[in-house]
Amino acid sequence: MRNWKKSCVFIFAALTVLNFAGCGGAGGSNVTPQKDTYTIGGTVSGLSVKGLVLQDNGGNDLAVSASGAFTFSAPLAGGSAYAVTILTQPSVAQSCAVASGSGTASANVTNVQVTCSTEWVWMGGQDTVDQPGIYGTQSVAAATNIPGARAGSVTWTDSSGNFWLFGGFDYTSSGNEVDFNDLWKYSPSQGEWTWVGGSPTGGAAGVYGKQGQAAASNTPGARDTAASWADSSGNLWLFGGRLFDSSGNAYQFNDLWKYNPSTGYWTWVGGSPTAGASGVYGMQGVSATGNVPGARQSAVSWTDSSGNFWLFGGVGYDSTGSGDLLNDLWKYNPNNGQWTWMQGDDFGYQSGIYGTQGIASATNIPGARVAAVNWTDSSGNLWLFGGTGMGTGSVPGELNDLWRHTPSTGYWTWMSGSTTINTAGFWGTQGIGTNTTVPGTRQSSASWTDLSGNLWLYGGTDGDFDFSDLWEYSQSTGEWTWMAGSNLVSQVGSYGTVDIAAAGDFPGARDSAAVWTDSSGNFWLFGGQYEDANGNWYTFNDLWEY
Repeated sequence: MRNWKKSCVFIFAALTVLNFAGCGGAGGSNVTPQKDTYTIGGTVSGLSVKGLVLQDNGGNDLAVSASGAFTFSAPLAGGSAYAVTILTQPSVAQSCAVASGSGTASANVTNVQVTCSTEWVWMGGQDTVDQPGIYGTQSVAAATNIPGARAGSVTWTDSSGNFWLFGGFDYTSSGNEVDFNDLWKYSPSQGEWTWVGGSPTGGAAGVYGKQGQAAASNTPGARDTAASWADSSGNLWLFGGRLFDSSGNAYQFNDLWKYNPSTGYWTWVGGSPTAGASGVYGMQGVSATGNVPGARQSAVSWTDSSGNFWLFGGVGYDSTGSGDLLNDLWKYNPNNGQWTWMQGDDFGYQSGIYGTQGIASATNIPGARVAAVNWTDSSGNLWLFGGTGMGTGSVPGELNDLWRHTPSTGYWTWMSGSTTINTAGFWGTQGIGTNTTVPGTRQSSASWTDLSGNLWLYGGTDGDFDFSDLWEYSQSTGEWTWMAGSNLVSQVGSYGTVDIAAAGDFPGARDSAAVWTDSSGNFWLFGGQYEDANGNWYTFNDLWEY
């Protein structure tokens, strides 16, 4: 017995985790077995700002600065309860929520989900529809100034970070549309609008002056859905668009204008001063003084990394003078003042050639369309989404195809979405991107590019209903993520209090809004239009920051 006890003491000293019954007195050893421990963690999605702090069981604080996996530093003993909560929400206009955040630790926990959504901030304008503008004194900023309700305006951001807005349309009491040619500047730092030029009343005619010469009296006529660019010298450019006359007749233009913010002068640069001009295409790929796109509205426009302007599609006049849906791609060089017909067809209603998804090809080309969405990424690629037009078939409809054009190669790549019209979207889980989530077919959405090169889309219309959903497309993953807003149509906005971010505030369903991106990467949205369940149209003049 004595020898057995000596052996037991030796073994216990060497292997302390063992507990031999019979080692010691009659009651055996009083050493408690050691329990397993497990880590607690999961995934954060949708986080775009700093400030988020998580807790487990009311402690073990964990600061999270970006989306991705997280793990608390202190593990828990097996069988212990865990409860993940949010101690501090993100610092700027985001709200996060925890799912699958509590349970009993019987293994390492990796399925806690923290989903963050960015909050909208109502910055100004009215929370009711069809409001008139408050112009104040021309060229004098004031806190009370605000453009009237409208849709289809064109926008620019100048080299000082100011936002510019021109024209657009509103509805008269008789239901007709009326166009404007007023020019506005908004200072994000001051929060004030300035009426810079143009008429405070609708339907104003243009004053062209002499082509190529700036003058104080020059001004483009009233219009909506024009194309726009900004050049490296800070000048703002405008092309074409649509005018409604007092009888409700619509006319398209192909006039090209340049505005110099330093002098406050417009210059009529090219195109026709009269509506309905046909396109002069010349030879594809060859620039020429006489080349010019035909009159059109709702084309998409980009500026490439070399400072060239690009124009695609819209509805307007082809080489034969027919009014068609177009898929012609044009490049304009502001240095020599010449247009080049780069790709696509010089006549209308052409179907798309998609090729293989994700593979660039010289033969790929988006089908003819109007009111598509556009982005330019940090590499100078030109992106196009949706619109109303042609997929692979011969009948137009609503689209949700995503395309990328690389100017250096001249190739289009079909990146995402359907090749057919009127395809339903798949929202999936908010804040989580997959290879199957995708916005449904739509046109006239708002679009931005963030500082990381991701593409963002808000709202739009499928021709019958308006949306209020916010989407992000990641170039690195090739996935769409439904970030915020409703997956239901015709949602009315929630305004809250001006200049105060709050969870649940959002602009509401709309299309044809004006958009800008500021130097901090925040997105701004102004106005747009909305159709209710009875087919009545309304316009907004609210200003939002995301």
